[in-house]
Amino acid sequence: MTSNQPTQQQDLSEQQQIRRAKREKLLAEGHEPYPVEVDRTTSLKALRAKYVVVKDEDTGQEAGQDTGQDAGAEGVEGAVVKLGVGEETNDEVAVAGRIMFQRNTGKLCFATLQEGDGTQLQVMLSLAEVGEGALAAWKSDTDLGDIVSVRGRVIASKRGELSVMARSWHMASKALRPLPVAFAEMNEEQRVRYRYTDLIMREDARKNALTRIKVIAALRKYLTGRDFVEVETPMLQTLHGGAAARPFETHSNALDIDLYLRIAPELFLKRCVVGGIERVFEINRNFRNEGVDKSHSPEFTMLETYQAWGTYRDGAELIKGAVQFCAQEVFGSTLVTLADGTEYDLGGEWKVLDMYPSLNEALARKFPGQPEVTIESSVEELKSIAAAIGLAVPEKGGWGHGKLVEEIWEELCSDQLYEPTFVTNFPVETSPLTRDHRERAGVTEKWDLYVRGFELATGYSELVDPVIQRERFEDQARLAAGGDDEAMVLDEEFLAAMEQGMPPTSGTGMGIDRLLMALTGLGIRETVLFPMVRPEA
Repeated sequence: MTSNQPTQQQDLSEQQQIRRAKREKLLAEGHEPYPVEVDRTTSLKALRAKYVVVKDEDTGQEAGQDTGQDAGAEGVEGAVVKLGVGEETNDEVAVAGRIMFQRNTGKLCFATLQEGDGTQLQVMLSLAEVGEGALAAWKSDTDLGDIVSVRGRVIASKRGELSVMARSWHMASKALRPLPVAFAEMNEEQRVRYRYTDLIMREDARKNALTRIKVIAALRKYLTGRDFVEVETPMLQTLHGGAAARPFETHSNALDIDLYLRIAPELFLKRCVVGGIERVFEINRNFRNEGVDKSHSPEFTMLETYQAWGTYRDGAELIKGAVQFCAQEVFGSTLVTLADGTEYDLGGEWKVLDMYPSLNEALARKFPGQPEVTIESSVEELKSIAAAIGLAVPEKGGWGHGKLVEEIWEELCSDQLYEPTFVTNFPVETSPLTRDHRERAGVTEKWDLYVRGFELATGYSELVDPVIQRERFEDQARLAAGGDDEAMVLDEEFLAAMEQGMPPTSGTGMGIDRLLMALTGLGIRETVLFPMVRPEA
């Protein structure tokens, strides 16, 4: 597969030059290599559903055996037409697809066409049916990867393969780049960079893309079925807020002001709750100028929900129900099969851990006799624990008690949580938008959901007191002044909305890319159709 975008004719491979010459030949002969419309009366999938080659007792072959396609007729109008091996019909159709295989020998040529969903069908071109000129043109002008239209009769070949015996053919789109050779499978970098080719060549790539679409549709179905309303909030914002993250910056020429790409929709969705949309959600694109690894991407899709009169416990039930509904809706069970063939159980009730006790259990296993970490533990005590476990603490950035507790917990505990687990009761310092715990000082009513060792979702009992919210923003501003480039900023417009009065509210956020990881066992770059990649030289 070619790796660089050619800029001049001499940069082209020999195969690319040959294909461009064929394009010129088609034009010179008065044939359009990229027509606006081609002959097509049915899809390959519909054709396979309508016509079935019945088992031949002498050969033991059945319909679709050569290509592995499903010849079922479910959902197709009209009676199924059964053909015996070698039987021909007078039924004429026009089909179109990409040439994935061809054998051009003598007076009879064979090709396998493939359409977008991966359905394949054999077409045959014989001298007797298409004539000498059309057969010669097929042999000289077509290549693997070309998209063609073929009109002819529906038959069953002598080998029991459902086929179209061509009467005529036309070029639908001349491919100027060759497909990867069949035996040289694309590596991960090529699959990501050339996703369009990946979709052509690999059934799993098509399946993954469609799975994501189905999961998002299932989420919408689940939430709208519970009276949630979907809204859209701004991607370009004058202030970045709603999460602790480094933003991408841009500039509006029309307004002559700097703007930020959204890191979270939270502060606008809460405005909806203030305004009376009491159950609201958004499936949105967020942008965070951070690292890229197996579970992080600078551009990602997130679901956020807010429901008035709810608490973080209600949010946990909502997310558990949403994940289980998606698994059942898309895969037929909450026991899902992952990419490596193992099964993962998302059903039943999920485990709940308290952050501080679970951290102390991990420390006791690693350092017997270590004093317990509490909300009273000093920054110096926590820094010594960080040093002992090899956790680097930046000199700048102002890591306080809460940040250190979370980072130490993450280092010791997160990858141990294989089964679905809600980790609850986070430090106040790291949860500036969250309500203080109603019974325990120093922690908030917040949970993070971990699945197979990575964080999938988060949820709060939302802070709705505008006076305390202002104090939290001011604390964040001091962190930012101390060098923390992920700290939030003071948002006067959001505070004005809160001062209008916001009911007790539960909020949740869940990464869609990570939800696909949880349901399929794929890495993040496989769950995203077009993930960000570094440009080629």
